[in-house]
Amino acid sequence: MELKRMSESEEQQALFRWAQFAAGRYPELEMMYHIPNEGKRSAACGARLKAEGLRPGVPDICLPVARGEHHGMYVEMKVDKNKVTPEQDMYMVGLAKQGYYVAVCYGWQQAKDMITAYLKGEL
Repeated sequence: MELKRMSESEEQQALFRWAQFAAGRYPELEMMYHIPNEGKRSAACGARLKAEGLRPGVPDICLPVARGEHHGMYVEMKVDKNKVTPEQDMYMVGLAKQGYYVAVCYGWQQAKDMITAYLKGEL
């Protein structure tokens, strides 16, 4: 019997459930948020969001907490064999040049491990 794989949305939800649980140990996780940059929208809604500042390529999750030489952390979540788009790659390179730690994580557990290492100052 084949196990059902989690969608990217389900992986992100699992990550935020973990963050809520782990905030007792890492209170900074209360500041982590999702950037709703994905999804199918009507042309009118897409135009409105673009006018409001929506940008293609922005990573999925932001942790605006400084550690070491980094101003904060951005995480791009992926599942299965999904790859980073050219827009995402360009945006993440720009964020890294500005002093942010950027990670592409496949699944919530990899994201949890990266975020934990970041908060511990191990990255």
